[in-house]
Amino acid sequence: MMIRGTTAATFALAATMIVASAGTLRADEPGERVFKSQCGTCHTVEEGKNRVGPSLAGIVGRKSGQVPGFKYSAANKNADITWTPETLDKYLINPKAMVPGTTMTYIGLKNEKQRADLIAYLATRK
Repeated sequence: MMIRGTTAATFALAATMIVASAGTLRADEPGERVFKSQCGTCHTVEEGKNRVGPSLAGIVGRKSGQVPGFKYSAANKNADITWTPETLDKYLINPKAMVPGTTMTYIGLKNEKQRADLIAYLATRK
């Protein structure tokens, strides 16, 4: 009986700690979660580390098609876009509509809050 009670008490303590720590999430964590689920397969936020897509480190304020060592489509290379929060928001809704001819296959992120969280997160990745 004592083992069973101790196990239950340990579980209850662990659950309490998880719930308590949820209130201390970093401000960028929702955006980080969106990044990992929506972007992380093809992109990183590590400078100089490209995947199928270019690194998104320092994207806010950067011109399109400028990550060293990444081979961009002609559409992205010649788009002449400066990635501001506003242009990123528009792009993330429907990348192919904003940059016709892009080879990025992502269909877009329709959820406004998730886009805002993602952009806020990307702005912290220098």
